This record gives sequence, C-alpha cells and structure tokens, in this order.
Amino acid sequence: MKRLLTTALVLSLVACASEPTIQTGPDAEITFDGLVRIDNSAFSNAWIDPDVDLTQYTRIMPGGATFEFRAVRKNSSASRARINNESEFWISDEGKEAVREIVTEAFREELLNSKHFTFANSRGPDVLIIEGALHDIVSRVPPDIAGRGEIFLSSVGEATLILEARDSLSDEVIYRAVDRRSGEQAAGNLTMSNSVRTKSEVRRMAVRWAIRLREGLDSIHE
Repeated sequence: MKRLLTTALVLSLVACASEPTIQTGPDAEITFDGLVRIDNSAFSNAWIDPDVDLTQYTRIMPGGATFEFRAVRKNSSASRARINNESEFWISDEGKEAVREIVTEAFREELLNSKHFTFANSRGPDVLIIEGALHDIVSRVPPDIAGRGEIFLSSVGEATLILEARDSLSDEVIYRAVDRRSGEQAAGNLTMSNSVRTKSEVRRMAVRWAIRLREGLDSIHE
C-alpha cells in the first residue's frame, strides 16, 4: 500500500487541493494498456501503472515531441474576424516553428533543473523515456495582428498536452497525462497583445507544464 500511494503521488504532482489517489475496485477506470486513473491529479487527466516502482529511475531520455495544429483557413484576418465573429486563426509556418522551439526549450530548461534526474544518452534499467505532444493547437490571435500591431485579447490560444513516461528497456508506458489549457492573460483580463506578448504567453504555459513534470519526477526521490 505504501508503494502504491507513493506511486500515485509521483508524476500526478501535488499541485491539487486534494491528495492524488489511484482509483481502485471494480469501477476503477483502466486504459487499454492497463494504466489506472489518478483522481485529483494536477493534470486534467492522468493514469499510472500502480505496480511499477518508480524509485528505480534516476535518468531521463527525451523520446521526441509531436505538434499538431488545428486546420484553419489561411485568409482569416483581424478585419474579417470582426465581421464574422471568428475566434480561430491560421498560424504561419514561422509561427508554428516558434511554438515548437519555445515549448521544446521550456521543457529542456526545466528538466535540466531537476535535483535528482540527469539526462541519459542511451537506454538502461534506470532510464525513463519522456515523450510529449501538443495536439489541437489553436491561435486566438489574427495573423496580421500577431506580426504587426496590437489587439485586446483574453487568450492567445490553447492546446492539449499529452505526456507519457516509458520504461526505456521494455518501452512499456507507465504514466500518461492529458491536459488542455489556454494561454490566458493575467486574471483572464483583456490585455493588449502583439507578437512578443503572444510568444511570452506560449512560453509561460509551457513552463507551467514543464515545472509540474520536473517536480513530479523529483518527488520520486524525496
């Protein structure tokens, strides 16, 4: 029971008002690959293998990242948005690359700050592979405003984060989290937005996710 409780606290992260717990009993939600749902996780949805002892892991290895953008018509603009009351906008190739770079760098920087985990160059019994994906990335900023000019917005966009932790030798997924969030301005207020502020909000959202991952990993050995 002690190990099960410890496992439940790890990676589900302790940023919740209530203590994270693994579901049990006949009504427990179990995924197709045998992971059990964690209630009160800091992420919106999280599942874990309750039989794995995570204290065996001391190194991490990036397993790659996927970025999927919502399909939006390219001709969307600020003026057209006002007329048609549009709220989803096309992202240029440069904008997509900026999102990839900002998010990747935010996670790498935060994981380098881990107190108990180092990066591994090869697989091993103590290596945990971390894979990530951002799905359904949508921009709330008109492209002509994002590049020049300003507009008042409460959110610059949103995306769904999917995180998976795998045992590096067996490739078995032992943890999965799914969390959808918006890049919101402070207190949800309308704030004047431009390309610099938009990138800042994307980074802020990525850093929040990365901190939760890093704190969860470190809690294994604390």
